Amino acid sequence: MPDSQMSEQPLLEVNNLYTHFDTPRGVAHAVDGVSFTLDRGKTLGIVGESGSGKSVLSRTIIDILAKDGSVLHDGEIIFEGRDLRSLPEKEMREIRGREIAMVFQDPMSSLNPVKKIGKQITEVLVKRLGMNKNAANLRAAELIDSVGIPDAEQQLTRFPMHLSGGMRQRVAIAIAMACEPKLLIADEPTTALDVTIQAQILDFLREQQRKRNMSVMLITHNLGIVSGYTDDVAVMYAGKIAERCSTDELIAHPRMPYTEALMNSAPQLSDPPHTRLQAIPGLPPNLLNVPDGCRFHARCPYVQDDCKTDLPGLTSDDNPDHTFACWHPLQNKAVGGGVQ
Repeated sequence: MPDSQMSEQPLLEVNNLYTHFDTPRGVAHAVDGVSFTLDRGKTLGIVGESGSGKSVLSRTIIDILAKDGSVLHDGEIIFEGRDLRSLPEKEMREIRGREIAMVFQDPMSSLNPVKKIGKQITEVLVKRLGMNKNAANLRAAELIDSVGIPDAEQQLTRFPMHLSGGMRQRVAIAIAMACEPKLLIADEPTTALDVTIQAQILDFLREQQRKRNMSVMLITHNLGIVSGYTDDVAVMYAGKIAERCSTDELIAHPRMPYTEALMNSAPQLSDPPHTRLQAIPGLPPNLLNVPDGCRFHARCPYVQDDCKTDLPGLTSDDNPDHTFACWHPLQNKAVGGGVQ
């Protein structure tokens, strides 16, 4: 395919993707018919509560879930014109890390605790890019320096346990960026970090994205992060996308009551000190026994009879680029003063 045609297509296109887990207690519908696209050089935020399917979605895309028959798949994952689900494992190993890289929530789960930082970076460069040892060592020091860790050469001789949480996450990002991937999936990359370090990590990711025209899929439960660092947003709930549009449109005009609830549960700068946060009542549904109708209906303050029996699909009204799954959407107005 000519480069001009390739550049016009989305880098990533997910079509009707299902990921179910066959467990002794039944089938868990973790990802249940998800579709979205991600353009080159853009950032897509995947937002939702814990258990909404965000992390399973990311692991399905790079195919790192169990292969013992307990994971049931369907749908398409088109990356640069190739359906990743149809590729043999050998080809997927070439794509992982080199073309699609991932930063996990807990760097200690992705960094080897008994290998020095330098070794963990250089082995990626040697195996993926074919660098010799000297060139890999120089490049490793450059990567450590680029993520804002001082005294790069000294840090390469240390083990992960010698570094702070923020520094370990920077190392994980350096490893992910080593092969200059076209797509970076960042799964809650700042959850365990303080606010100042969060901002530094996210600013660095945005800077690297601009330099490399890299696409980013940013998975988070924090709508404040979404509002400041993404171009588009997909809100997930109970394995499905509940709302999808540009970030500015979502913040200004949320249509799904679940999105409103997420926004209202976030603290506002205008709130007086010690203001009690608004929690979303109830719990997400059991994915082993998904309820009839809208999956949010048991927690929704606007629930009506049809919400309990009929499952809404993604639809739109006056803005075709703003889709939502709700029988009785919110009016086109800002909610809770917006997210700050």
